[in-house]
Amino acid sequence: MAARLIDDDPELAHQHALAASRSAGRVGVVRETVAITAYAVGDFALALRELRTHRRITGSDEQLPLIVDSERGVGRPDRALEEGRAVDRSTLSVPVRVQLAIAMSGARLDLGQTDRALQELEIPEADPDRAFEWSPALFAARAAVLEELGRDEEAAEWDRRARIAAEALDAAAGVADREVIVVEEIDLIDDEGGVDVASGVIPSADVDEIDGADAGQDTAGADASTSEEGDPR
Repeated sequence: MAARLIDDDPELAHQHALAASRSAGRVGVVRETVAITAYAVGDFALALRELRTHRRITGSDEQLPLIVDSERGVGRPDRALEEGRAVDRSTLSVPVRVQLAIAMSGARLDLGQTDRALQELEIPEADPDRAFEWSPALFAARAAVLEELGRDEEAAEWDRRARIAAEALDAAAGVADREVIVVEEIDLIDDEGGVDVASGVIPSADVDEIDGADAGQDTAGADASTSEEGDPR
């Protein structure tokens, strides 16, 4: 229930999660849901407490970016950075690594360390010519930091790339029953800013071959080649 409500009514979702925790407080996913809904309603202290409990129960670091961002929410960017540095990032999944980079960059901005905020986003996943589920947020975060640095043209370029990546992913979402989606071109931009997407689909049977060749890549990716004209919480 909480998962269905969180986007439209986070407060109600949070109440459902709290109710569940009263009867199943030792279940990791329940504590995780309380944490996520607490974060959504801005109760960062509760989110932190529940996230640490979830980590203790499950041993998982998958919610580390939310821990970092919640530390920022309670006004402790230094502690946020400590939390992020305490985990070997190579042990994290790619989407979590990207989310962590964005959260760490935000903590640097909180401390006025704008140059270092940009460095936090210098990760291999920041490929401007490919779009994955994490790309719009990562590109937008980079645009925001560049704007803080006064590099307005670069900021506008990365903001444009964030929009293009989002559009490519939206177009690819029409083939949701496939495990791998490849958008071959997204550089056909008309005068009104529309994007024509030519897409092809790799059959599910080929997924094992892709995973074997590049286990670090997410299974739902989209090429996002653009013309030369061509993102805290």
